[in-house]
Amino acid sequence: MPTAIAVTAPDLLLPPPDQHTPPAAVLQTPQGRTTRPLEASLSDMHALLERHGYVIVLCPSSLPSQALHRLHTVRGVLESDRIALLDLDLPPLGIAVLALQLRQLSLCDFSPGVLASAARLLSHYIYAGAVLNSVTKLDRVPVSLKQHAKSWVPGSQFAVLASPKAQLIRLGGAGQGASLEGPGFATRLVLAKGQLQSDWIANSLARSWQVQGIAEAPLPAESARWWATGKLLEFAAAIPDISVLYQLVSSVKREECHWCGLELIGDRCGFCSAPLKQHENHSRPNGVLTPGDQRKAITS
Repeated sequence: MPTAIAVTAPDLLLPPPDQHTPPAAVLQTPQGRTTRPLEASLSDMHALLERHGYVIVLCPSSLPSQALHRLHTVRGVLESDRIALLDLDLPPLGIAVLALQLRQLSLCDFSPGVLASAARLLSHYIYAGAVLNSVTKLDRVPVSLKQHAKSWVPGSQFAVLASPKAQLIRLGGAGQGASLEGPGFATRLVLAKGQLQSDWIANSLARSWQVQGIAEAPLPAESARWWATGKLLEFAAAIPDISVLYQLVSSVKREECHWCGLELIGDRCGFCSAPLKQHENHSRPNGVLTPGDQRKAITS
């Protein structure tokens, strides 16, 4: 069985593009609780390990601390070095897109260690953002005093890009023709509609980014907390071609973790979090390719 990819909520699952992509495991917290019962958490994780051998859990940075502590407790009680807990600073819809990519790559010939550390690499190729009605409480990207003040103007809307590089523009008025700096490679855009009406993503952003298609998904429950407002439209553009994703991961030098012995790419093991030894580290942080190498990997 391929390495299990797990998410912390069912709304972080996107439908697969084919019948071969394996499903993700959902480590769901019961409604009205901040954590799952310990016995249930241990039982579910043990079953995943027995069936798949290794488990990679994608944890949004907005996950409540109690839920994250519970995952670490489960790993500690099971005394397992085969559970990777990846704390990723992607918006929730970006996490869902990344989970789908890892599910697809889990069918390839990558070892569990490479697959886990590939999550950090692939997150740099996911353009994740949102259209918001207000940025007064937003602390995920820098907000200027002028932009903060304009949030109080009725009808204001802002386009925000959180990853891979923070950007923020005001829509309408002087910013009518403004756009966010987008990817230089082919992407497919996923759109999740919340309590906000706007055609800017479909009519303007998708055209300027030259996306190859738009798919709609339910808005993750975590999105309102991540973006600090319930009135939003969330989007994420990413590479849809599994062969391109495979080439990206394959093109990065592999190392052996000096602590747990697993293969990895980048500068840190996804399972035990041990960094590469200083003499092993190289000049490409997190396994991210240089711009020239990015073009070679994506177009080859």
